[in-house]
Amino acid sequence: MLTYEYFCEENQQTLQVRHGMTESLKTWGELCQAAGVDTGETPATTPVERLISGGLMLIANSDSAERSGPPLPMYGSGCCGMPERCGHR
Repeated sequence: MLTYEYFCEENQQTLQVRHGMTESLKTWGELCQAAGVDTGETPATTPVERLISGGLMLIANSDSAERSGPPLPMYGSGCCGMPERCGHR
């Protein structure tokens, strides 16, 4: 599973979700459902766009079950893979 960022022009919000490479979310309702958050006042049919990031790959190893918390991301959380955000949305 990869982590992707999606942006909603209507409410200026960016959400991160994990899904397979072939999956793509098209609406705010689909995105909120995948992220486990409420749609709020934004209509569920509002389109969203996936930000160009290549996704974040999570690495699993044999001792990952012994650690608490989710696996660490292989790359940063910025849209270009850097640890900081560049300001693009």
